[in-house]
Amino acid sequence: MPPAANVDEYIASFPSEVRPVLESVRAAIHAGMPGCSETIRYGMPAVMMAHRYGLHFAGWKKHIGMYPVPVLDGDLEPAVAPYRSSKDGLSFRYVDELPSELITRIAAAVAERGPS
Repeated sequence: MPPAANVDEYIASFPSEVRPVLESVRAAIHAGMPGCSETIRYGMPAVMMAHRYGLHFAGWKKHIGMYPVPVLDGDLEPAVAPYRSSKDGLSFRYVDELPSELITRIAAAVAERGPS
């Protein structure tokens, strides 16, 4: 299967039970990054801020990954810690409730940081 041309096509390529979760992650990121745009980078959706990356998210067999998520300030990092799967990646398992509000807070914090 060729790579997705856009985020809608990417999400549509997943099983019906996964699509709503991907859409929820997408919506939560957009809520934290008003005025953002979308593209496909590295084969996954990227929510961009002013032509620079913001956050990427991807569906996997058992979870959704979100990248790159830097170490965050204040009380946000302890809230994110249970989802850290790597230095700059988060993993949200399909079997768990999606922390949409937390994802929005993460997106807002990444947008606030500005260009790296």
